[in-house]
Amino acid sequence: MTDPTGPVAYLTGDYPKVSHTFILREVQAVRAAGVPVITCSIRRPPESEFKGQEERQARAETFYVIAAAKNPLRLLGGHARALLRNPGTWASTLALAIRMRSPGLKAFLWQLFYFLEAGVLADHLRRANVRHLHNHFGNSSCSVAVLAARLAGIPFSFTEHGPAIFFEVDRWSLPEKIARAQFVVAITHFCRSQLMLFSNPSDWAKIAIVHCGVTPAAYRRDPGGNGKRVAFVGRLDPVKGALLLIEAMAQVLKAHPDATLTLAGDGPSRAPAEARAKALGIDGAVHFAGFMTQGQVADLLANSDMLVLPSFAEGLPVVYMEALASRIPVVASRVAGVQELVEDGVTGYAIPPGDVATLTDRIIRLMDDPAAARRMGEAGRRAVEAGFDIAQEGARLAQLFRQGGPKDSPR
Repeated sequence: MTDPTGPVAYLTGDYPKVSHTFILREVQAVRAAGVPVITCSIRRPPESEFKGQEERQARAETFYVIAAAKNPLRLLGGHARALLRNPGTWASTLALAIRMRSPGLKAFLWQLFYFLEAGVLADHLRRANVRHLHNHFGNSSCSVAVLAARLAGIPFSFTEHGPAIFFEVDRWSLPEKIARAQFVVAITHFCRSQLMLFSNPSDWAKIAIVHCGVTPAAYRRDPGGNGKRVAFVGRLDPVKGALLLIEAMAQVLKAHPDATLTLAGDGPSRAPAEARAKALGIDGAVHFAGFMTQGQVADLLANSDMLVLPSFAEGLPVVYMEALASRIPVVASRVAGVQELVEDGVTGYAIPPGDVATLTDRIIRLMDDPAAARRMGEAGRRAVEAGFDIAQEGARLAQLFRQGGPKDSPR
């Protein structure tokens, strides 16, 4: 029998990670709401991911599953203890791992790896007297979470962001995970609707909405500037649309030659974006800043006039909340749950994805009308304070842990 006063364990694939600072904030907020939390991660991210003191502290506190599993004594000992404790549960969990595989030998082998990792994690959870396991993202780490929770004899839940998981529902056995979870967290109404689509109606009541969030007081708007400083913050991955923004900026600079663009982040799209900016002759106005810490992002946004993120697919990026908390408008693609925060013409502009002409037009509109941009920024700050304050969202999640899921409406 688990101790109801024991901690909740958080699990994800890579923690802490520069692009997932919202998980670190959430852990801190849940703790502040009175629920003890220990952190676990499948992999240990590279040193380049640990940019600030908070990240380094989180790394020191986190249990890394693969690192532990590389010790044969930890791996064999964890599974031996689970087998001796309850042979039937151990065997049925192995059967579940195999049943949840997608077709092919490679997928079968991956499921065996997940089972091995789950034995190590379950042993750690029992030693730490963990009462509940919560995972972020419904893919591989959630596969481990399902199995580890079963071996440890505790309930589990997970937060889903989308949209990638909704393109691979069968590969990641999403309906099975929803069915087995004590509750599931969606970060937007759109995300909840997709979880409902891929689950049994009998499971819909346990899908709750808890937003990712920020601490609004940590963001500010510094006076000054020319109203033409564009910021892009995010991994430079094709899905984020950095190349579209480079194309748009080439047109924006014809109308506003003193405009600038700063791209914070790194990834596979950086080299093509740099090359395109140079080919268009605008590289003097475009700065690639690389990875930034939370504090550096806050400083960048404080000294920018708008955030532009023309993604092809999104959940609801936390950087939108950071920008609006900084009182600058957001120009974002009209995909998934984006419009639940970026209200077209109110807190920024929601544009058709892939539409460079509209993207260009909306950036120029904001530069042409600084008063409207300021109004949108102020409206955005109010929206973040009302619905995306991490202290409020952390308290809501802590309540779900206390009561074992939603007891009323999802939001």
